Amino acid sequence: MSRFLTATVEEITDSRDGIQRVLAGGRKAYVLTQLIGSVGVGDEVVLNVTATDLQLGTGGWDVVHWNLSRRDWHEPGGGHVMKLRYTSLQADVGVTEEAAELDTPLVGLPVVACFLHSQIAAVALAFAEEAPGRRLGYVMTDSAALPLALSDLVADLRDSELLHTTVTVGHAFGGDLEAVNLISGLAVARSAGCVAVIVGPGPGVVGTATPTGFSGIEVASIIDSVAAVKARPVVAVRWSGADPRSRHQGVSHHVSTVLQLAHAGAWVACPVEYELGELPVHHQRAVVAIPDISEGLTRLGVTTMGRSPEEDRGFFEMSSAAGVVAARMLDS
Repeated sequence: MSRFLTATVEEITDSRDGIQRVLAGGRKAYVLTQLIGSVGVGDEVVLNVTATDLQLGTGGWDVVHWNLSRRDWHEPGGGHVMKLRYTSLQADVGVTEEAAELDTPLVGLPVVACFLHSQIAAVALAFAEEAPGRRLGYVMTDSAALPLALSDLVADLRDSELLHTTVTVGHAFGGDLEAVNLISGLAVARSAGCVAVIVGPGPGVVGTATPTGFSGIEVASIIDSVAAVKARPVVAVRWSGADPRSRHQGVSHHVSTVLQLAHAGAWVACPVEYELGELPVHHQRAVVAIPDISEGLTRLGVTTMGRSPEEDRGFFEMSSAAGVVAARMLDS
């Protein structure tokens, strides 16, 4: 069950749109300002410390649940559609569908489906190398972290102009634009001028070591949904040469499970020097030469499961192949 503590804010260590990082009672915590407003030094706050107690993937951060130094708080929302519905933090973020009729055709749109948040950096860097100046979008699903503001990686990709538009769908929130579901989210991104889209989770996916108990299983439904609207699904393969768990060595069992579950076919991207193994017959292997994105990865400081690109080069190279495939689809 949940555990809460009260503490006093001692320092604001960092902030950007949607998030503050603070030190409170000697503990690192973050504030989702879109939900509860900002805090100041000296404010007494309530911390949700459940995830850090359990040593889960929050990076050692507590979450500020409420600022006790104010009696109430209100900020006008973006419409009538709420996310985090029926929780004490439900918010009227609004969605693009309320303001616009989304009849944007999705036929032919390259859509890269990712299993992990860290894959999007390699996809975006490779796409930029292959299709310079072309607009790439990111649709964040609600299978992991719900606030997009938590992603330092997305903030850096936006600052580097490697992502043009972000869309948060389902109960995920905080993107440049909000949408109700994946298909609407793709239409929103395309309406914003994106010629290709990455779809994937935020930070903090779940895995249980069971055959199907993992967040990335959503990739199967992403493939099917994308194919149903005649867009073109591309799978960013999860691959590792350094993961100590046998189920994730080489091509992860997550990939093979998803490819078996998906009814529609997808392009499964792979660099020329790697092996995918046998694929289900309805999927198509897309073998490509990949650009050197190591400088970009170093600049972004991206890691996966705590491992740098030098420590797990294959993870990032395999993911980059999907960016190349998506870019080459633009002129085909």
